[in-house]
Amino acid sequence: MILNRRTFLAALAATAAYRPADAAATPNLGSLAEQHGLLFGSAFDREIFTDASYRALIKSSCRIGSVENSFKIDWLRRNGITADFRITDRLVQFANSAKIALRGTALVWNDWPPTWLKSLSAREVAAALDRHVGETIGRYAGRMQGWGVVNEPFYPPHRQTGGYRKGPWLEAMGPSYIPRAFKVAAAADPQAKLVLNEAFCEQDDELGRSVRPRLLKLVAELKHSGVKLDAVGFQAHLKPHLPYNDQAFATFLGQIAALDVDIYITEFDVDDEGMPDDIAKRDRLVADRCEKFLRTILTIPRVKVLICWHLSDRYSWYKDADWYARAISENGGDPTRKVRTHLTDGELRPKLAWDAVARAIEARSEH
Repeated sequence: MILNRRTFLAALAATAAYRPADAAATPNLGSLAEQHGLLFGSAFDREIFTDASYRALIKSSCRIGSVENSFKIDWLRRNGITADFRITDRLVQFANSAKIALRGTALVWNDWPPTWLKSLSAREVAAALDRHVGETIGRYAGRMQGWGVVNEPFYPPHRQTGGYRKGPWLEAMGPSYIPRAFKVAAAADPQAKLVLNEAFCEQDDELGRSVRPRLLKLVAELKHSGVKLDAVGFQAHLKPHLPYNDQAFATFLGQIAALDVDIYITEFDVDDEGMPDDIAKRDRLVADRCEKFLRTILTIPRVKVLICWHLSDRYSWYKDADWYARAISENGGDPTRKVRTHLTDGELRPKLAWDAVARAIEARSEH
């Protein structure tokens, strides 16, 4: 489906009965999700140290969290292989004290490598992978729910053999960097949930359809070879302006789950770039997309985790992004408008999308 005039008007009609969420009556998504076999949470990072109101929202609403950036090698080991764990120590302490199960994300990702990594030999890159994964996971063994060990292994437009994403890990080791990372991770903390995370698969365009079979094949190979792989994460940055087919995506999730892995939705939000400037209309469309997507994919029993890529527009990754403002302008909108991509607004007030997610979670018991 593409958001054209006809689908836009249909979505508005379907959501005409929505009312703005009343904070006093807003369901606690963390508690609600637990009742339906789901862990709900959000990404967060060092902003929780300085933003007391956002910290309170995270603590009250989340049963699981993802550290957005601070475990990535370009953040944790900015100037060389020696890590600076001061921020990650504080984040882990916060989550443990708040009783939020915590995930580290994108330990091994071919995008955004630090400059020093790109200057190493292939053997040195392999050693850096071993140290980064093993040392980082080992430091927090027993204190983390799990790890996004490898992030976004595929990107067919890079035209690498097998459709893999180009970068220093692939260039140094080929696709063998993927099982290697998981083996090091499993040795460092045998109890942690280890996740392979991927993007685009919820899209029913050429990119999404090209990634799906490659990911399915990789998961099958990892499981067949005995690699500890507990879950496959799907980012689900929903893009209503691109083709999508939620039922086809749910069918694909079922194929992944049949390989004996859980399914995590790891970076949930809605890209509103193709939507009108009017806030009320945009909020209805975002809420409608959230609900329809989740109602479909939550029918898969092994979907165990739903994590928003932040709970508030205040920390939206779309905010101040040049590509996002440019896309809005190309769609005839105001590129300076405020983002409306998350479940609460910039003042942390629940939006229509919050209640839409609650309805989708409650509907899970019907299946």
